[in-house]
Amino acid sequence: MDRVALDLGFIQIYWYSIFIFLGMLVACFCIYREAKKKEIDEEFLVNLIFNSILIGIIGARLYYVLFNITYYISNPIEILEIWNGGLAIHGGIISALIFIVYYCKKNNVNLIDILDIAVVGLIIAQAIGRWGNFFNSEAYGQITTYEELVNAGIPRFVINGMFILGEYRQPTFFYESIWCFFGFLGMLIVRTLSNNLKKGQLTGFYLIWYGIARLLIEGLRADSLMLGPIKIAQLVSIVFIIVGIYVFTRYQKKGEEQYLYSYIQPKNAPAMVYFK
Repeated sequence: MDRVALDLGFIQIYWYSIFIFLGMLVACFCIYREAKKKEIDEEFLVNLIFNSILIGIIGARLYYVLFNITYYISNPIEILEIWNGGLAIHGGIISALIFIVYYCKKNNVNLIDILDIAVVGLIIAQAIGRWGNFFNSEAYGQITTYEELVNAGIPRFVINGMFILGEYRQPTFFYESIWCFFGFLGMLIVRTLSNNLKKGQLTGFYLIWYGIARLLIEGLRADSLMLGPIKIAQLVSIVFIIVGIYVFTRYQKKGEEQYLYSYIQPKNAPAMVYFK
């Protein structure tokens, strides 16, 4: 499979970079559009998005490099070659979250308000970005057969791209992309139609939904980041699920002032006061 989307001679544009960029673009659109409904200050939002993306990319790369440190000590120049792959989503999420916590506290902004907006954009970015792994022939699974993939309903072009290292592989990138896409649709529908949605529930749902997916799918992967005998992504996924359950249930017994959006609050609920 050709990893290069466009070769201009003096520069090559990789499919991996295109899908990562496209995922970020769609995420920014979703986040910006929803943040405007909550009347969040535009300057704050732009700074938050820009810096979160930058720090997230750096964090995702450092996370990947640290778990492959033996290789990169011998090949230090390759640390900068992110177009070859090697962005660990957990590292990106954790590093971006640290910045978001700091920036919200600095500007006296409610953290959970921001996270409930951000996770919807994040999960669709993950669904799109995973296709960069497809073109880089990474994030693949255990050995399987062509017939098994056909019987599982995997699209033929995906199957053809899963012939890696002389064997057909489970398209774990594809499983995760589909899972994230349906998570995005679910959150979008619930956010639009529910009149009982409370703060923290979208964030909690994201952590649980993605945590379960990664925990299961990582068990099929053949190129996981390892911490001794442990697949580090599975360990982090368990933490995600536990934190997600806590965040999801935290506001359940609180009053109506904890409803997420004023325009979908039940009748007689007190008016929300948003920040600008």
